Amino acid sequence: MTGSASAPSGLPRRSFAIIFCVSLATAMGNTGLISVLPAIGRSTGIPDPWVAAIFSLSALLWAFSSPMWARASDRYGRKPLMMVGLSGFMISMTCCGLVVSAGLRHLAAWPVIFGLFLVARALFGFFGASSNPATQAYVAEYTPAERRTQAMSSLAGAFGLGTVIGPFLAPLFVLPVVGLAGPLFSFALIAGVMLFIVIRFLPESEHRPTAEAVAVRQATKEAPMWRDPRITPFLIYGFIVAVSQTAQGQTLGFLIIDQLKMSPAQAQGFIAIAMMFGAMAGLLAQWGLIRMFEMTPRELLRWGVGVAALGNLIVALAPNYWAVVAGYAISSLGFGFARPGFTAGSSLAVDMNEQARVAGAIAAVNGVNVVLAPFFVWLYEKIHPAPFILNATLMLTLLVYAFRNPQLRNADPQPATRADAALATLEERDEAGGAP
Repeated sequence: MTGSASAPSGLPRRSFAIIFCVSLATAMGNTGLISVLPAIGRSTGIPDPWVAAIFSLSALLWAFSSPMWARASDRYGRKPLMMVGLSGFMISMTCCGLVVSAGLRHLAAWPVIFGLFLVARALFGFFGASSNPATQAYVAEYTPAERRTQAMSSLAGAFGLGTVIGPFLAPLFVLPVVGLAGPLFSFALIAGVMLFIVIRFLPESEHRPTAEAVAVRQATKEAPMWRDPRITPFLIYGFIVAVSQTAQGQTLGFLIIDQLKMSPAQAQGFIAIAMMFGAMAGLLAQWGLIRMFEMTPRELLRWGVGVAALGNLIVALAPNYWAVVAGYAISSLGFGFARPGFTAGSSLAVDMNEQARVAGAIAAVNGVNVVLAPFFVWLYEKIHPAPFILNATLMLTLLVYAFRNPQLRNADPQPATRADAALATLEERDEAGGAP
């Protein structure tokens, strides 16, 4: 892979291309599913907030299992965990396609279809979570600190590219026989192809912790990463960013359907166009601007939420469809800065032999936020602009946090030590007037 998605220094080009495509396949499938969910829900009779809730159990399982999978990747290797993740994604998507097919044919009442959909998606939540810590740790282990931000933004670009391709392909896969279930079966097939490529062509990482180091760590029973003062501020920041981005993505389809006053099937193309503009803006940030201006995590943390706040305000006040698209693209540009910011900042804050553990914590944060999506859809039903105004408020609050918190304020390409983190925490308490 060449150009903006080129392999970071030290990582074999073919290995990075495979890891990139693993992330791309799952991102493509997930965003493709999100783009057709409003149409699936309204075609099967599932109420709008319940449509968003389909991801809730999956998100909880993702959050709780990610640290476990991170430990497993240290013990069993990065490659086997990627294989587990792709297998879980492929099986989950196939089951979801079968459930949607039954719902479209009205073979059961909507509560039954919803329950089956919830369980089918939960398979991805548990097993699919295994690949995320493994891919991030693999890349981090081959990348020196001074290039970590660019490496993480390149890997994050797989998510951005997936959000372009997924919504674009999803309408093309809505075929006469399977209908709206077609995209789900198609993305399952793509995951199967990637599973074969990983098995056949991806070597195991040469830099993962030794068996002795893993055994020592397990014997000492280290505290969970979310309690580590070096990365807790990054996880708080990342959680709120992920909540806002997910909430905007989940409500966008309903907003476009209602604003255009079209049937779900008619509006699907317009939803896909909006999501593609947003994804391209995210790619502009991750593959263009971050590299062009050599932005540090500290700068990304600030610019990200500031730009995202502006984009959400534009969506909230948008008078027409194209204003919604513009606002969504601007907010996606902001999220394209923010996500590599807290990911790279977290990675740089810990030692090399802790990369899988911090990746597991980041994956948990990125997963559990989806549980709050039904609230935002419910809020949208009550007052259409409300979710986007709330998002803008959250982003502005994070902007203040990024300037005030010592760990975020000092985030740069040099890794912090535990002593640095403790000193920063004391400094923060002193600034707050000594409050415990």
